[in-house]
Amino acid sequence: MRRILVLPLVLAALAAGAPAAVAQDARAAVEAFVARLSDVQIRDLVIDQSLTLYHPDGQRRVSGGEQRMLFKLPQRQRVEQTVEGQREIQLTIGDRVWVRRADGKVSEAAVAESTRALTHVLVPVTRHAADLLADWRSRGIRDDVSHAARVGGRPVTVIGAGPGDRDVPAVWLDPDYGVVRIVTRQRLVAREPLPSAVRLVDLTLSEHRPLAGKLYFPYRQEVFVDGKLLVLSTVRSVAINTNPADALFDPASLRAP
Repeated sequence: MRRILVLPLVLAALAAGAPAAVAQDARAAVEAFVARLSDVQIRDLVIDQSLTLYHPDGQRRVSGGEQRMLFKLPQRQRVEQTVEGQREIQLTIGDRVWVRRADGKVSEAAVAESTRALTHVLVPVTRHAADLLADWRSRGIRDDVSHAARVGGRPVTVIGAGPGDRDVPAVWLDPDYGVVRIVTRQRLVAREPLPSAVRLVDLTLSEHRPLAGKLYFPYRQEVFVDGKLLVLSTVRSVAINTNPADALFDPASLRAP
């Protein structure tokens, strides 16, 4: 009888120790990446890119356009977008958003979760590993589950999902490139090209190129919703520390003729 009890006791002990060990693995991977960027100083960022929008079925292109994204870290963001001749400007300051539509009307809106996720991934702010992990936990990503995998032939640490898990919130972290994929569950607002609902949003980032020091930037970004391609962004240029005028981030400027 004593020998029969040994295996369950050993397995129980291993199971009890596994979450702590896995959490340490996830933290170590994040700490190593953050340490790479300790010498990189970025105050602002300007991104020019082309957009391709797809039908919600993910099978066909429905429109395209151009987009300029300006960031003044850590709280201010301006997005100028023209799709099928319709120009829209969106300002984000902290948790507040103002939008100027093509007809000139200005309204205030809530920050979309998809915008928050993209901003945190694209804009490299010097942070502690604990801050990143806390941010991911707020998006439903568990840091006590992780495993090693490969993406495009490169090693990554998958945080938030086990080897057999599918359709769960998770981050794919490349030791050099940073986040190359992030999956979250988000409530999409009605003005996006899908009915309002909580959906699985999968952002993948690829075609990384050097930007500053050891920092790389993804020149291709794809957004999938429930497994269907919705938006493709192709970056044309990226510039850092160009000091865009403060007036560009003033909500009052949206009401100017």
